[in-house]
Amino acid sequence: MIAGATAMAREERAGKPADVAFSELEAWSAAGVESGAGWRPLHGGWREHGFSVEWHDFDAARSVDWSRSFHPGSVEICLNVVGTGEVRAGGRRLELGALTGGFYFQGRSQLKAVRAGGGRHQFITIEFSPEFLGRHVPSPEEGLHAGLRRWLRGNGSTTAVSAPVALTPVHREWIRSLRHPPVQGRPATRMWGQAKALEIASSLFFPEVRSGSELFCHRQQRVNRERVQKVIELLRANLSEGLSLEEIGRRVGCSHFYLSRIFSEEMGRGVFQHLRELRMERAAELLREGRLSITEIAMEVGYSSPSHFSSSFHQAFGCCPGLYPIRTPAQRAAGPGRSCS
Repeated sequence: MIAGATAMAREERAGKPADVAFSELEAWSAAGVESGAGWRPLHGGWREHGFSVEWHDFDAARSVDWSRSFHPGSVEICLNVVGTGEVRAGGRRLELGALTGGFYFQGRSQLKAVRAGGGRHQFITIEFSPEFLGRHVPSPEEGLHAGLRRWLRGNGSTTAVSAPVALTPVHREWIRSLRHPPVQGRPATRMWGQAKALEIASSLFFPEVRSGSELFCHRQQRVNRERVQKVIELLRANLSEGLSLEEIGRRVGCSHFYLSRIFSEEMGRGVFQHLRELRMERAAELLREGRLSITEIAMEVGYSSPSHFSSSFHQAFGCCPGLYPIRTPAQRAAGPGRSCS
């Protein structure tokens, strides 16, 4: 768990007089989601800082009442990676499927929210208090989401949901960096986490003004982002097959030379570098599940040679697959662990 997470969980347990009846830890525990396993605070702290960033990763055998985790009088962003859910405010509904996002805020009336049963759920939430946003939303609030403007002016009394948006490669990179921040130490991660939370909020709370005459350069940027997103989806769906760059270019509708350039510009790395990263992420998930052997996992993520897979895994995680997850210093002190295989 990164810096600040333990303190935030402790804060949830302790409670404060201003919000003593509410505990997000208890809300997720009641749904069968444990702190640190399926629900993990990442940055900030609701009571202390006015914002919180949390990672959720759990299997739901049955539907989960998600609304129990919303702080009263809050606005929350959800960047949904895997799984389906919905948030309702009166007759309006925000539907969240794989790789979609949106936000919602509750005031005097209660939001209704459900996570579907029978599958895996992975998503980031970023929650803000009215006081926090009141200090950071610029005035005048030109371009701010109309419902959110009413919510702020009414001191959190409005209840509403936004329209869903498709997550772009930029959103995916935000999710990755929130889970693995580029800075170390609690003061640095606290400052970085708040800045990143505000960056994400600004992109969603101020919807882009679209005119009938979209500038060519803006249109081209949008088309390129959509192509890159399609490439990532193709790579994720074909981890074991290893599509050629020519085939990927054909499926997204551009030359593989052009595709290679725009992908590197958008993601900061090449197509096959990103493919290796996706394969390693999936391999790590399978190792944590413990159902398959290392050889089976290597085949599952597209490696015909277990030794090549082990070498790539070691480069990505700093240990061989047989030792993953990396043991803590306390675990190492307790005795010898497994050797590499």
